[in-house]
Amino acid sequence: MTRQRKHRAVRDNDGPHVSVMGPQVVEALAAHDGGVYVDGTFGAGGYSRLLLQAADCTVVAMDRDPAVAPLAQALALEFPDRLHLIRACFGDMAEMLPQAGFVAADGVTFDLGVSSMQIDQPARGFSFQKDGPLDMRMGGDGPSAADAVNNLSAEELAAIFYYYGEERRSRAIAKAIIAARDEVPVTGTLQLARIVAGALGGRAAASGKHPATRTFQALRIYVNDELHELARGLNAAEQILKPSGRLAVVSFHSLEDRIVKQFLGSRSGLRSGISRYQPPDDSVQPAPSFKLLWNGTHKPDAVEISANPRARSAHLRAAERTAASVWPVSEMAMFAGMPASIADALGGN
Repeated sequence: MTRQRKHRAVRDNDGPHVSVMGPQVVEALAAHDGGVYVDGTFGAGGYSRLLLQAADCTVVAMDRDPAVAPLAQALALEFPDRLHLIRACFGDMAEMLPQAGFVAADGVTFDLGVSSMQIDQPARGFSFQKDGPLDMRMGGDGPSAADAVNNLSAEELAAIFYYYGEERRSRAIAKAIIAARDEVPVTGTLQLARIVAGALGGRAAASGKHPATRTFQALRIYVNDELHELARGLNAAEQILKPSGRLAVVSFHSLEDRIVKQFLGSRSGLRSGISRYQPPDDSVQPAPSFKLLWNGTHKPDAVEISANPRARSAHLRAAERTAASVWPVSEMAMFAGMPASIADALGGN
């Protein structure tokens, strides 16, 4: 594989989905013949395909989205007996992996956030640029984004937008939503996008992003409980990885990357966790359960960003499992800095 090929965005089955930093992820996982790899976020199957092509290995793919099943079935036909799809959240991998006949893995990867496939389907309700029902549920079950904006209090909505979307004008947006829903329920994506834009005076962010970008991100994270799921997934990966097994995580915004950074930093012995759930103390830390493959993050190069602008905000972190025992399960510091009442309202209890 040439260097130019390694750093090119990968297009799956000539379809619309692009696997961000796919070759780098496969390289970080050190895919080898006979290995077992967990693709915790199957999506359109980009990472699974690359792993199956890189070595005569087995991939256990997981995804909460039922819409991925036909894609997984097609890929399984190309690689008979080497791909197993489990419909579940990746936080459940330690319990679900035995269903595929395995108890441990040589590698685990996560591609966090919403996929291009989901954004590009208006009926899923993720996009503020296409009209559709205000849904945003990755698994199709539980309360939707419409349920949230029509039933939560102004304080709860503002907390979601501020802490999950890092939206500075969260209170103004929450106030505008409450006023709008008093007139008519907020049930559509463009309807909500107009409300948010109006609350912000129609101004785009300094980066040129749509004014509703952070609000939609925050609602999606809240509806799908993504930060808790990430913490569960990292803990589960630590449990199932063999010694010398690899973990590779691609994240797309600071909240996700912060959790991954803190998890790998603490587990590698570089820093202790900081949160109201696991405050640092002077007690003896367990032996490091991971060894970082590199310091900091790897990012896409200019060639990949040009081919796939959505890759611009991607961060790749990776580490290798040691032979040390699994650490006590932790929630990480996703709620660090929040008032306790708000953290509890957002599920941080």
